[in-house]
Amino acid sequence: MYAKVGARLGALVWGMRGWYRARRRDAGMVTSEYALGIVAAAAFAVVLYKVVTSGQITAELQAIVKRALDEGA
Repeated sequence: MYAKVGARLGALVWGMRGWYRARRRDAGMVTSEYALGIVAAAAFAVVLYKVVTSGQITAELQAIVKRALDEGA
């Protein structure tokens, strides 16, 4: 009798552990959060592109590359 009760109790405990782990794995972002994340990343990429392609930054980057190539030769 005690063995059957122990077996059922063990199965119940292991079943609850599996349910809890499944709940924890599903603790991610929802679709609306993904959409907002993508929009924010795209906006950041646009701002970064505008900064990098501005005249002064482009000239500085070209100067850095030119100095690196001149020193290597």
